[in-house]
Amino acid sequence: MLPRETLATAEIPGGDKLTLVSHGRDFIIMLGRDELMGTRMQFSEEQLAELTLDRVTAPAPRVLVGGYGIGFTFRAALAKLDGRGRVIVAEVVPEILDWARGPLAHLTGDTLDDPAGEIVIADVAALIDDAVDGTTPRYDAILLDVDNGPDGIVREGNERLYTRTGIARMRDALNPGGVLAVWSAAPDNKFTVRLKDAGFAVDVQTVRARPNNKGPRHTIWFARI
Repeated sequence: MLPRETLATAEIPGGDKLTLVSHGRDFIIMLGRDELMGTRMQFSEEQLAELTLDRVTAPAPRVLVGGYGIGFTFRAALAKLDGRGRVIVAEVVPEILDWARGPLAHLTGDTLDDPAGEIVIADVAALIDDAVDGTTPRYDAILLDVDNGPDGIVREGNERLYTRTGIARMRDALNPGGVLAVWSAAPDNKFTVRLKDAGFAVDVQTVRARPNNKGPRHTIWFARI
C-alpha cells in the first residue's frame, strides 16, 4: 500500500488547516483527516464549469468562481470560454496558489497567466457584495465550490452564502439571465426550496466524481434568474 506524503500545509482563515498530500501519482487536499478534493475525483468540479457555461447566453460572460482548490473548475471554465469573457476566482488561502505553481504545476500549466483569468485573494462573499453595491460589474455566472455543500460547511462564516439572505445577494450580483451554480457532495432539498423561493428557476443535476461514471455522486444546482 502506497504511503501518503505530506507536501505542504496552510491555515484557513478561522483556524482550520489544509494539508496537501501525494499518494502515488495522485494529489489530495485534506481538511483535518477528511479528503476535501483530489486528482482522482475531479470530473464533477469540471462539470460545474462546463454545464454552467452551457446555460449562459452572454457572448462574453463574466464568471465568478468561489474557491480555487486544485484549479479544476477554473481551468475548465477558461477552456470552455476559449478566450471569450473573463473568469475571476475568489480564494481565501494564498498558499493554494503557491501549491498551484509548485507541486501541482504539472496540472496548472500556464492557466494562472491566462489574461482571461484572475485570482483574487478574498472571500467570495466580498466579491458578490462588490457586484451588488455597484463597485464592480455584475456577473453572468457565479459558481460556488467553497464547501462540501450547503450542509457541509468547510470554513466558519460560509453558512451565510446558503441562507435566504445570501442567496438573495448572489441573485442581485447576477445579470439578467445569469446562472448561479452550487457544487455539493450531497443533495439538500431545503436548499432547493430556498433557491426557488428567491425567484430562481432551478435544475438539480447529479454528476459522478469520475468521468468513467464511477466514484461518488455529487450534486450541482443550476439556478437561473
